[in-house]
Amino acid sequence: MSYVPVSRRTIRRHRESERATRRLVIALSGAAALAWLLSVALSTAVRVGGYEHNLADVLHILSLVVAFGAILLVDWHGLLWLLGRRTLADIIRLDGAATPLIWGGLAGMLATGVFLNPHLDNPMTDLKLAAVLVLSLNGIMLIPLMRRLAHLPPDTPFGGLTVGQRVHLLVCLAVSQACWWTAIVIGFINAEF
Repeated sequence: MSYVPVSRRTIRRHRESERATRRLVIALSGAAALAWLLSVALSTAVRVGGYEHNLADVLHILSLVVAFGAILLVDWHGLLWLLGRRTLADIIRLDGAATPLIWGGLAGMLATGVFLNPHLDNPMTDLKLAAVLVLSLNGIMLIPLMRRLAHLPPDTPFGGLTVGQRVHLLVCLAVSQACWWTAIVIGFINAEF
């Protein structure tokens, strides 16, 4: 075991950074839950038909394509990193570029979902809405880990992470994919019937 001297100032900065990240996660989780709740509540009060509904439907699907496409790209490169075909630096850079697309697409889906006249008495719709909330919170829960990974050497392999970090990434990946596919499949089933 080696001893790496760390100054008290460095330790204090690290603790302050961890506290700031926790506060950010709490604030973003609250904001995401509030945005989701507002979207669901407004969808019960707003009824549109014809052109407005079709426009909202198209914008909803475009938002889905942007957000889910970015998710698939990040997850694919994450798999390549796991297999040793990409570096951690590649993943961090791609995640930074994709994050605005993911959150912008998700915001677009929440905004346009208000005008889709959802059937909230349908258990499938409730499951879809729950999946959207969970995937939002899941993405926010990745923030602390991604910040830690950004401080690692750029060539750190997946196997070089701690067991907890690897489990955190894989669980968040599984939850993300399960929620996205659940919401997509139910959305298209509900659109057909």
